[in-house]
Amino acid sequence: MRPRAAAAAACFVIGLGLIGGAVTGSWLTGESGAAGGTRSSYAVTGELWHSVPVDKLFPPVIKGEGAGPGGADRSWTRIAIAPDSGCRAAFDPLLKKALAPVGCLRLLRATYADATSSHVTTVGLLFTKANAEGMRSLRNRFTEEGLDRRPDLMPRPYAAKGTPAAGFGDAQRASWIVSVLPDAPVVAYAVSGFADGRAVTEPESATEAMGADTTSAPAQSGLGYEAKGIADRVERGLRKTIEAEGKS
Repeated sequence: MRPRAAAAAACFVIGLGLIGGAVTGSWLTGESGAAGGTRSSYAVTGELWHSVPVDKLFPPVIKGEGAGPGGADRSWTRIAIAPDSGCRAAFDPLLKKALAPVGCLRLLRATYADATSSHVTTVGLLFTKANAEGMRSLRNRFTEEGLDRRPDLMPRPYAAKGTPAAGFGDAQRASWIVSVLPDAPVVAYAVSGFADGRAVTEPESATEAMGADTTSAPAQSGLGYEAKGIADRVERGLRKTIEAEGKS
């Protein structure tokens, strides 16, 4: 990573205060609260920012056992961390509009490359200003209207200079996933593409690209698995970390 990217990573740790919308054990149980004094995910907002290092949120290396096509193992290396930021330029206009009801407290992003540096994926965690009702409403809308599968509602990549993702722009997006968490003020997403800068004329959501008998370029290259595999593991790691921090 070049000095500029390293500096961004250092600044990013300071910006982790905004993971305050994260959750305790209720994320894993699906409950809004639990016995023994454990509070709901919304009750701990703003209390955990200084205890979570960047490497726990976006690990330097993510292992994806069985995460590839046919259950193949995958491994991804973090190549860039975006400066702590808002959401202004991170989403396509219609996706930004769809997410507007829950607000944007802060957006945290990192970009990974696969083991061959032929695929790149940006993963993001949007911490919202919404309460539980607002998050459930957004999740229901995404599910019922299929908003997570529309190519005009895609997240944008973070293309860092001097990395394999330098040419990873909007036209290079191949597959993506957007997950509205049902019981925490967080929207997790990932968007993947080719590291060689080739444009993709027909991107597919991860759900579609991972389907049987799909012959599109994103599907045949496994880019749906890349997006889903990284997003799932970052989301999973966030839940475990915040649960542990909330109980400490």
